[in-house]
Amino acid sequence: MNDYINKTITFTGYFHELTENDNYYFYGEGVIHPKYGFQFQVEGYERVKPEDKDGIIEFLSSDLFPGVGVVTAESIVNTLGNSAIDKIINDYTCLYNVPKVSKKLAKIIYENLVSYEESHKTIVTLCDMGFSMRDALNIYNYYGSNILNYVEHNIYNIIDDIKNISFVKVDKIARNFYNISATDENRIKAAIIYLMRNIIFSTGDCYLEYDLIKLELEKFLNICVNDDLLNVYLSDLEMELKIVTEDGNYYLFELYEAENNVAEMIKYLANKTLDKYSYSNLDKKIKSLEKKFDIKYDEIQKLAITKALENNISIITGGPGTGKTTIIKGIVELFKAHNKIKKEKLFEKVALLAPTGRASKRISEATGFPAMTIHRFLKWNKDADKFAVNEFNKASHKLIIVDEFSMVDILLLDNLFKGLNNDIKLVLVGDFHQLPSVGPGQILKDLVNTGKVETIELKNLYRQSEESYIPILAKEIKEGNLSNELFLNYSDYQFIKCYSNNIIDHLKNLLNILINEGYNYTDFQVMAPVYYGINGIDNLNKELQKILNPPSKQLEEYAYGNVVFRVNDKVIQLVNVPDENVFNGDIGTIINIIKSNVSNSGKTEIYVDFDGKVMKYFAQDLNQLRHAYAISIHKAQGSEFPIVIIPMCPSYRRMLYRKLIYTGVTRAKNKLFIVGDPNAYIFAIQNINEYMRKSQLLDKIMNNF
Repeated sequence: MNDYINKTITFTGYFHELTENDNYYFYGEGVIHPKYGFQFQVEGYERVKPEDKDGIIEFLSSDLFPGVGVVTAESIVNTLGNSAIDKIINDYTCLYNVPKVSKKLAKIIYENLVSYEESHKTIVTLCDMGFSMRDALNIYNYYGSNILNYVEHNIYNIIDDIKNISFVKVDKIARNFYNISATDENRIKAAIIYLMRNIIFSTGDCYLEYDLIKLELEKFLNICVNDDLLNVYLSDLEMELKIVTEDGNYYLFELYEAENNVAEMIKYLANKTLDKYSYSNLDKKIKSLEKKFDIKYDEIQKLAITKALENNISIITGGPGTGKTTIIKGIVELFKAHNKIKKEKLFEKVALLAPTGRASKRISEATGFPAMTIHRFLKWNKDADKFAVNEFNKASHKLIIVDEFSMVDILLLDNLFKGLNNDIKLVLVGDFHQLPSVGPGQILKDLVNTGKVETIELKNLYRQSEESYIPILAKEIKEGNLSNELFLNYSDYQFIKCYSNNIIDHLKNLLNILINEGYNYTDFQVMAPVYYGINGIDNLNKELQKILNPPSKQLEEYAYGNVVFRVNDKVIQLVNVPDENVFNGDIGTIINIIKSNVSNSGKTEIYVDFDGKVMKYFAQDLNQLRHAYAISIHKAQGSEFPIVIIPMCPSYRRMLYRKLIYTGVTRAKNKLFIVGDPNAYIFAIQNINEYMRKSQLLDKIMNNF
């Protein structure tokens, strides 16, 4: 350590109000920064109290104690001695004996000293309990100096109040540090909310039933819960506005509010006076559009444009190749012309939205009209998890078109409605035969089934040639029609028959053929229904990485758990980062990995290029990424790929159903390969037994319509 005496050292880490003149013990490790040299990464620290006379005088005369100068500080130490700080904390009236220290100043000194001591002790205590320094600072900043008393009362409140601190972490600390019993009331109530959120995220349900809550609760906590007691806890949670009970169904409060709000807004827009007479001579105007775009709309497409302009809310649904994109272009052009909107003002009045970044980019490229994600439109703040465009700060737009609407969940739609004025014209475009949203609800399906929202279904296929089979196949799957052509080869479609244990070998062979034909591995996308098993997504990624991006001395790599990330790897983003315009489902390529011993940060840095947007990740961020040589069909929704490859085997059986396969097939733009078992393929097309999500949206819209 002699090498560092009388030298400046940079300390990095999370700190709470470090005071320049204080002394500290820092705990951590030294790293070599390539630009700044030696740095000390602090994982924990503690303040050292000044003990000598000069140190105490310097401390008391610092900016921490306004009104106390050097002379007053000297007087305090001369009167109270070197234990002055402890004496003041124990009984600040001892300052009354110090010349020229008023009772008011004595109290100010005491309060500032106690506050300073408590903040540091509290953070140290939180870290000792098991919270990270970052968590400890977030907890202290939220609750203030009374945090320890608050935590002792109910540590589980932290889960609700502090983002990204899970029940599992808090529960572990509660059981170890406070010796909370397995059947503690607060523990069980917190577990109920935690499990409800997990189940809803897993199933897409908007509400849960009592029996499922009890079953999952007892299994998760490994305890038996008396029905009478559980009902008391559920009633308490309802009183605390954390859940809502309706007709024997249990909602999380925010989901109940969202479902009601969406139902009311749908009813309002659908019942509002139409613009039938405002938009006149549309047939003539549509003919002008046909000349401008050099296209020909059929009668149902013309009807879709007309109904979208006449109605306050309308739905346009159809599969691939049915002309949804050209209809969107027509709606925007006619709306602009009718309302005499200048080109430079168009984006202030019209917004084209999509639920994902890839979907918004795709529709923007197809229409030539700028599009954005719903999160970006609503100006989502990730850290606060709040939207800047909301019921108190509404958008000024008059026409909103939402593409890939089948992916929109009830919470996102609720937030979109909150940010829109009541005079909005809303056009919802999607394919209700596709999978529902990842989040709760089945909005598009429910709205179509009400029969109360103007819905135009496009059935005619246009995006095809004589040798094109993908749009026809999609239509046949949607209708459950197993034609003789299902296993024939076309220029854009091929079924490759093989047994389950040979699927990976056939995939590798197919990919090698495509690469030899000049395709880049970013051109094709393997999609599977499940993550686990030999033919699951996780194993497929490992096997496909071996041939598409094998280890090389020229390629830096980083091991994260049992996954190895390597330069040139294809990866998928798992969370939204709206500030960076990168969203859940976006696919990118690792372009650089800089190890900790040479990086500017002193940590391993992984750089990913998402279509020109480069994101930097540290090791602790890698849970946001997954390899994307193979992805789930759910994750592919809203995207389109030049070549799609779907393995098919009996082990996928519980996830093989028509809507899932239809969604996968419709992701293919130019070529589609199905690899595997013909019987599994047939079973998937015939199986219409999908999971029916629990939602009351349809009934709430229909009631008193």
